[in-house]
Amino acid sequence: MGQTETGADTLVCIPTYNERENIERIVPAVLTHIPDAHVLVIDDSSPDGTGELADDLASRHHNVYVLHRPHKEGLGRAYVDGFRWALARSYRFIFEFDADFSHDPKHLPEFVAMLRNGAEVVVGSRHVEGGGIENWSALRRLISWGGSLYARTLLGLRLRDMTGGYNGYRREALQRIGLDDLESTGYGFQVELKYRAVKAGLRVIEAPIVFPDRVAGRSKMSAAIFHEAILRVIRLRLSR
Repeated sequence: MGQTETGADTLVCIPTYNERENIERIVPAVLTHIPDAHVLVIDDSSPDGTGELADDLASRHHNVYVLHRPHKEGLGRAYVDGFRWALARSYRFIFEFDADFSHDPKHLPEFVAMLRNGAEVVVGSRHVEGGGIENWSALRRLISWGGSLYARTLLGLRLRDMTGGYNGYRREALQRIGLDDLESTGYGFQVELKYRAVKAGLRVIEAPIVFPDRVAGRSKMSAAIFHEAILRVIRLRLSR
């Protein structure tokens, strides 16, 4: 693959499950900001037809691909499969990106530039100066802030946003983290990735983002996912 300033050495991974209302708009929005990049939609056999819509996008865009998974296994497993797909090819920079417009694609060129200029992991952070949250309830803000505080305190890390999912990696960073060692399936995956990145000695940089609520569709967060994240942090702490 050739390389441009924000180009074809970059892959944006977008996991989906029942994102029919968003997928046809989010992929073009990403490509508007980094038109030479590639997009991989990772669909968990969405019953609402998201995968079929993604296939249609791929048929019309040479730089859009779809990875169909047989059933829903959780966000972490979807990303691991997407990362493996990327590492089997020649991508240098790999991103996690939500389908629901809670991640603003305008930050992608800046994040790519940071990876080119020495960062090994870029964390889109809601909890550093310039970052923030829009249209969330007070309870949800408290859970988000408290979750990051809980994770970084127990794990002894300085990162401010431990739970966010708008992150970019150099391919070498993912190789050093070790995809086979990742155990989390839900949102605890984001904490585990950052923890393992820091413990691997990678240069992790937080960049401010503003995180709005999703535009359409329903959140995948559940009590089971929340509890899994809490327990995963404890297990990571004990594994030290």
